[in-house]
Amino acid sequence: MLFNIEKCKVLHIGSNNQHYIHYMDGHELEKCMEEKDLGVIFTDDMKSSRQCLQAYNRASRILGMIKRTISYKNKDIMFNMYTTLVRPHLEFCTPVWSLHHNKDKNLLEKVQRHFTHMIPEFKDMEYECTLCSIKKHPLHIFIISHSDVDRF
Repeated sequence: MLFNIEKCKVLHIGSNNQHYIHYMDGHELEKCMEEKDLGVIFTDDMKSSRQCLQAYNRASRILGMIKRTISYKNKDIMFNMYTTLVRPHLEFCTPVWSLHHNKDKNLLEKVQRHFTHMIPEFKDMEYECTLCSIKKHPLHIFIISHSDVDRF
């Protein structure tokens, strides 16, 4: 099998890594600090912060689009829009990059907070009270509980 050497890269993982120079067919392979594969960002320190930031940005953009385009903000319609368009971006590949840091959990939870404040019925309610009234768990609990269990 022939490899395209221009596309091959080396990702040195871990702080104790010697950072050796790798060659393929006499050509030195490019070193990188992060690489994206199948939509998941892998960094040299194996932290999921970049992946969480990307998920947050995508979900926030879609949530903003919903906010600008939907004028009739019925609770049922908004929940369907959120679970169909926004939530998949927050849950994508969670078994690979499950949340370990509180800042990442809070970042993703912020999207759900913004969503609950978009619905007129929940606009003035506290976030925790809103979750109780709609019988939903905080997003990070959902992600952590489903990252260990196969959903099928």
